[in-house]
Amino acid sequence: TTDLTRRFHSIGIENLNVRGMMKNRHLSRAVADMSFYEFRRQLQYKTAMRGGQVVVADRFYPSSKTCSVCGYKLESLPLSVRKWKCPGCGTDHDRDLNAAINLKNMAVSSTVTVCGEEGSGSSRKTRVKPSSEKQEASSGFNQK
Repeated sequence: TTDLTRRFHSIGIENLNVRGMMKNRHLSRAVADMSFYEFRRQLQYKTAMRGGQVVVADRFYPSSKTCSVCGYKLESLPLSVRKWKCPGCGTDHDRDLNAAINLKNMAVSSTVTVCGEEGSGSSRKTRVKPSSEKQEASSGFNQK
C-alpha cells in the first residue's frame, strides 16, 4: 500500500463480495490468506495522508465484462472465461487486464475538475476533499 500511494494519486479498486468468494472452493484458500479489509483500510488512510483519493467501484460494476475500447457490455461472463473477444469491435481481452483498464478509466473520470469540484464519476469517494477556493475576480471589477 505504501508503494501504491507513493506512485499514484488516484487509485481505483473494486468493492468485492469476499463472503461469496469464500464459498468458492477454488478461491477460498487464496482469499483467506489475503486480508482485503486491511489492505483497503491502509490504502485509504495512506492515500488521504498523501492528498490522493481512492475511488471504490460498486460491487456490481461490470469491470470485467465491459470492453475497455468501445464500451460494449457482455450479458454474462463466467469466472472460468479468462479471455474473450468483444462482439462490438473485435478486440481480444484478457479478463483481468480489461478490468484493470476499466477501473483506471473509472478512477480517472471521477477525479477533480479544473475548478476543484468532484468529477462526474459513478462511484463512491472515500476521502474528504477540501472545499474549492474562490476564484480571482476578472478585470473590470474594482476591489477596495
